[in-house]
Amino acid sequence: MDTNCIKLFVLAAETLNISAAGEQLGLTPSVASAWLAKLEMQVGADLFHRTTRKVTLSLAGMEFLPYAKEILAQQEAALATLGQGNLNISGTLRFAASSTFAQRFIMPILPEFLDRYPDINLELMLSDGQVKLIEGGFDLALRNLAVEDSSLICRRLAKDTRILCASPDYLARNGTPRNPEELIRHQLLVFLNTKPRKLITPNCSDHFSFPPEKSKPRILCDDGASMRIAAKAGVGICMSSLWNIHTELEAGSLIRVLPDYQISDNSAIWLVYPKSNVLTAKVRVLIDFLVEKIGNSPEWETINKK
Repeated sequence: MDTNCIKLFVLAAETLNISAAGEQLGLTPSVASAWLAKLEMQVGADLFHRTTRKVTLSLAGMEFLPYAKEILAQQEAALATLGQGNLNISGTLRFAASSTFAQRFIMPILPEFLDRYPDINLELMLSDGQVKLIEGGFDLALRNLAVEDSSLICRRLAKDTRILCASPDYLARNGTPRNPEELIRHQLLVFLNTKPRKLITPNCSDHFSFPPEKSKPRILCDDGASMRIAAKAGVGICMSSLWNIHTELEAGSLIRVLPDYQISDNSAIWLVYPKSNVLTAKVRVLIDFLVEKIGNSPEWETINKK
């Protein structure tokens, strides 16, 4: 199937003017009509209803249009992967991400992305709260929790190992818990609206949770960076992702609490986009860039192996 014919079809579907669409591709009206006729022969359906006064999409044309756009988007992305056609990748890309993750890992690498793709502009929505992709009109989002929405397509970027931690000063003042039951006697710093996470050990059938049942967190917070700062300042024990606190663990300003217990959940760092969206070249190159720079060997996972 000739992608030039598909490109003409998409332009004609958007303008509802075959001659004008052909003109954009340097085609005469007769050649443009011949190209569309050839495409209709290949797909086995009339894609347009034509009269002397107007052109409208047929039902088959409306059904074929999103697939035609996807074919063109994949062609652009394939060329971009080979280092070709970068100048054709343009437009504004709306990207939503955790503000805490973005501060540590995305913002520092943005200059390289913008240098690679000078015609792409980014509109960033950075919040540790979860935005609604479809309703918000976002092209792509980064999420660090289990994705259960069937209307989204997901690509795993990296692990999201979570641990309990506190500052050395806090533990010196309040003692180090030896088992999960002792957590209820400590000051707890908990992410707002979080669900309790199971705490398990490989050789233990008993399941505990964080925050513990019947406990009342001293502080609820909706920002991961602020939770890291508060824990480091000695506010209490919190659960945090390794990517958020790995430098503090290495420096010793935060210490792992209950290291024999693992937090059992399905969290990971995902790149997600709505199924209803065509995966355009601009989205594809951002996904590939983030996988290249972050996903292959996340720096924070090395501390989990020490």
